[in-house]
Order: sequence, then C-alpha cells, then structure tokens
Amino acid sequence: MTDFLKLRKSAPDGFFATEAAGLRWLAEPGVIPVVDVIDHGADFLRLRRLGESGPSADAAAAFGRDLARLHDAGAPGFGWSPAPQSFFGPLDNPFEVPAESVDDFTDYWVEQRLRPLVTAVAGDLTGADRATVASAIDAIASGAFAGICSEGEEASARVHGDLWAGNLMWTPDGVTLIDPAAHGGHRLEDLALLALFGTPFLEEVFSGYEQAHPMPVGWQEDLPAHSFFALLAHIRLFGRGFLGQTVRAARSIIARAEHLDR
Repeated sequence: MTDFLKLRKSAPDGFFATEAAGLRWLAEPGVIPVVDVIDHGADFLRLRRLGESGPSADAAAAFGRDLARLHDAGAPGFGWSPAPQSFFGPLDNPFEVPAESVDDFTDYWVEQRLRPLVTAVAGDLTGADRATVASAIDAIASGAFAGICSEGEEASARVHGDLWAGNLMWTPDGVTLIDPAAHGGHRLEDLALLALFGTPFLEEVFSGYEQAHPMPVGWQEDLPAHSFFALLAHIRLFGRGFLGQTVRAARSIIARAEHLDR
C-alpha cells in the first residue's frame, strides 16, 4: 500500500483541513522531511505511507539540524495558523485553540494558551496546586521567557506544535514529521516537547540543533515554561494523572523566572 488513511467520522469541523494545511506549511521551506498529504475531506486525511527504520544517533543529529532550519523559516506571528482554525490533542479528542496572530510571544502564550487551559482544568486544581500554577503563569506573564535565557525577544518560529516522540517517524530518508499542531510560536515549544516525555537520542537532537542555530548557555533551563501548555492540556485531555508533573514544572518555572530576574 502506498497511502495511510486517518479516519474519524465525528471529527470537528475543519480538523483534517487544518492538519493538511499544517503539514504543507511545514514542508514549504523544503528543509525537513514531512509526510506528504495526498487528499483530505471532512472526516479523513490520506497521507503517503512511510517506511520505518530504527532511531540512530546520526539521524537524530540530522533531525536537530533540520528542525533548526525549519524554525528559522519563520512565521507571520505568534499564534498564527496556516488554516482558519487550530487544534491540539489526539485524533479521538482534540480541542480547538485560538488562531489569532499577535506580535508578542508573552501575550500569545499567556492569553491564548495558558489562561484558557487553566480555566478548563479548574476542577482538577485545588488549593496550593492552583496557587502554584497561577504563580507560574504570572512568572511567564512578566516576560521572562520571551527570549531564551533573557537574551532578546525571539522572533516567531515555524513550529510543529505537538512535537513529542510519537509524532516523529524514523524512516530511511530521515526523521519525518507527522501529526502537527502547526503554528507560529517560540522555537522552545518544539524543543520542550521533545524533552518532556523522552525522545531517542535527545542529546544528539539538541547537539545537531545547536550546530545549525547556536543557543545561549543554560537554554534548557527555560524548557518547562514552554512545555507548560502541553502539561495543562494533558490534564484537560487525560485527567489528574498529569497534575504532579504539572505542579513540579510550575515550581521550576517560578524558580527560573526568579533566577533570570536577578
């Protein structure tokens, strides 16, 4: 078979059109392998079938270099989507997120992504946990994470948006992107998700990335602020099992913001 069919009869309106647009937008610069879109409709997405190979250090380093080039291709603004809508989450239970394009990362991250999710998961947060999460969002709202290690404000990058290890395909042609939530965002969004749940040869990915786009010393300490949306989204999607990890990340964000403010 030469194709792969994603099918969901009750998909939200525009879901598969948004994914197709995201894949094409990520492929547009021609700097990283992206699965080919063959066709899509209201309840399906037909993709070119990929051959699989095992992870390797060399492929991981090459992927890191390619990912940096993808990010450097840029986007019109933070929160910008290549389709009229934007979604996050698995095929069987995605939720819509704003697709408004703004110039400021902090405004986008706090007002479009984090605060709406906190409202959505309010019933899963109690007492001290709610206060800790709120303090972490306030730390991000201060602007501490608009750059990297407080070094200038980042321009909007062309990001995959849901780049955990399950959305990478290790193929004979290199690591290939699938299942995006593509948008204009901060480059650390993708790097944070690669780190959040573990990715094979992660250090090689990061090393390859820095070969193509040098990063300031200590940049990985900023990652919790950029995985915070995904953690809150996992509470919304899968329940309180992710609460402990989210609160630990919130504490790291607060401590990091205090350090950067010194």
